[in-house]
Amino acid sequence: MTAPASLVDRHVGFVHALREAGLPVSPAEGLDAAHALMVIDLTERETLREAYAATLVKRPAHRPGFDLLFDLWFPPVAGRTENDPAVEDAALPELRERLAELLTGDPADPAFREFARAMVGRFGQVQAAPGRQSWFSFPVLRALSPETLVARMLNAMLDERGGLPEKVARQHIARTIEAFTEAVASDVRRRIAEESGIEKIARSAARPPIDRVDFLRATKEELARLRREVYPLARRLATRLSIRQKRGRRGRLDFRRTVRASLSTGGVPLTTHLRPPRPHRPELVVLCDASDSVSTFSHFTLLLTFALREQFTKVRAFAFVDTVDEITGLFAPGADVLDAIGRLTEEADIVRFGRTDYGHVFERFAERFPDAVGPRTSLLILGDARSNYQVPALGTLKRLAGQARHAHWLNPEPRAQWDTGDSLATSYGSVVPMHECRNVAQLAAFVETLA
Repeated sequence: MTAPASLVDRHVGFVHALREAGLPVSPAEGLDAAHALMVIDLTERETLREAYAATLVKRPAHRPGFDLLFDLWFPPVAGRTENDPAVEDAALPELRERLAELLTGDPADPAFREFARAMVGRFGQVQAAPGRQSWFSFPVLRALSPETLVARMLNAMLDERGGLPEKVARQHIARTIEAFTEAVASDVRRRIAEESGIEKIARSAARPPIDRVDFLRATKEELARLRREVYPLARRLATRLSIRQKRGRRGRLDFRRTVRASLSTGGVPLTTHLRPPRPHRPELVVLCDASDSVSTFSHFTLLLTFALREQFTKVRAFAFVDTVDEITGLFAPGADVLDAIGRLTEEADIVRFGRTDYGHVFERFAERFPDAVGPRTSLLILGDARSNYQVPALGTLKRLAGQARHAHWLNPEPRAQWDTGDSLATSYGSVVPMHECRNVAQLAAFVETLA
């Protein structure tokens, strides 16, 4: 596919690509961005980037995906360095010397990205399949090995090694190496997009914002970022829940006070008096599938549950695989929650044969913890409803849900996969309302309704 022929086509394609990558861009915001283009200098690429960012990006977490797609749809014009014979003919030691000079400087220097593009042109094209070549970052970074230049750069930057100056220098070098790595990757994506089409590379290269990353498909790096999202998310949700509770505080009519006040107006109750509302904070019981297939989802949800514990009178947590055990004690005040999750599978009695059995879990839970669920309890079940073709024990689940004030089930699988294979999603969903909960955005929306 060829690149869009006009600025309008490129604008429409860029906005569509942002939406496909999970960034919430409304039609009105797309029009705002188009209006912004009319009042800026379109030849200034960074001004164009910031105009789009100001009108289309809502959260800092959305910025990396935005920048990646912007670089694809509005690539920089290749500079003279890419075709500079002095660079093309230079030996590898000379190129590494030039890279060391750039890495000790400012990554915003145009020469920095021009050098990265030149190196992709020289080292980045390799044979991907018989008769077909493509572009890759790895051969560029392998040839130049920027990490092995650190000692040389430190000697150039410092008169004396050690102490705070060296620490600051190392931090600067780490940032510039990361910037060079990203510049190489960006130019590789640009070249592939020129050959294969922008839309194709955009779909494969752009990761969704962290709040829309699928729990069950998160990478190791994304898992670390998800954990960092827990406490900011908990604070936002706690604030919203508190505001909602305050706005809804209206006690029952105080008849005696209202009648007494009406005596001053001839018996007409112009002013009504209400009794102070009874404070109500529900109890929360969490039944959490701890099997490997949903471990990422259950761990993150437990982190959020215990970060929000002050919103509930009492929180009790139970983990299960094919039997169930209480794990509330692992999350005692002051405990490291990540450490508690790590201890969960070792210390909790949750495994008999290692295959998830929801029916046996519900029956054992009702038998071992008969007082856990009561009229003030919100019961929250976390799991994919896949029970390895075992008896579902729907009657027991119905009795548990009937004892609770509210009951909800969060399922991390896409709704399209419910009822496939050994999934009992519809059967269990007929007893306890089941919600798709695949990412942080869906989880946050659900938690706001919970209390």
